[in-house]
Amino acid sequence: MPPLARIRGERDRMSAIERRIADFMLDNAHLLRDYSSQQLANALGISQSSVVKFSQKLGFKGYPDLKFSIGESLARLDSDGGDAGTALAAHDDDPGARLAESLWRAKAEAVTVTRALNAHTEVARVAEAIRTAGKVYAIGVGNDGLHARALSIKLAMIGRTAIHLFDPALMAVGTSSAASGDVLLVLCEHGQEAALCHTARLFRQRGGKVVTITRHTANALRAHADIALLVSAHDPRPQVEVLLYHAALQHLLDLVFLLLCEDEVHLRMLVENAAPIE
Repeated sequence: MPPLARIRGERDRMSAIERRIADFMLDNAHLLRDYSSQQLANALGISQSSVVKFSQKLGFKGYPDLKFSIGESLARLDSDGGDAGTALAAHDDDPGARLAESLWRAKAEAVTVTRALNAHTEVARVAEAIRTAGKVYAIGVGNDGLHARALSIKLAMIGRTAIHLFDPALMAVGTSSAASGDVLLVLCEHGQEAALCHTARLFRQRGGKVVTITRHTANALRAHADIALLVSAHDPRPQVEVLLYHAALQHLLDLVFLLLCEDEVHLRMLVENAAPIE
């Protein structure tokens, strides 16, 4: 994963001092080649050891290693950016086209970081749990609920018994018939919904398996997960950040669905159920 993407993806889990370092690096990446660890520490009013520990926490030997990796990544982007620059320059007189290009690139980065956060084995575990489950419950609140509903429909089309729950007050009741081997898929961006945490806890007590999809943050919901998938999507513009989150979330759900469709029985059921709709 590119170092700046890694920093952006880990930011929500950092301490206050680490976030200050991260924000400086993200905002001034091209200037880091002129900063020693001591100069960076002086600029931020922190200790040099904090900069070193920050670098090591990201998996680098030290700050020089991190700085070199960022510089190399930026050089690669500059080298590969000729076509992108040409494309953007071609849209100088078309703000709509420039906005579309910018959004596409931001979504691509969000999906790339999210992919890196979730090992394929973990995504495959989710697909296998759904494949072997007696029933699949999909729950979410707000916009997450829309994704849960769409996934429930897809699962039904491949022959899985899928139940979509959307009322927080009734979620615990709605899963009261859950049995061992059933799967509860919980979508919650920030993972702090008390009703969802309560439902997940009860579901596990009944022997079911809980899968959570949240932002890449330490949150209460992840503590109740058997399998936790993570979404990373960051942008200073709130109207863009929400789009990035849903794009990355949808990518994860689409990948799970495609893995399920590798089963010939599921694929045949999908074709049969889709035929009358066409």
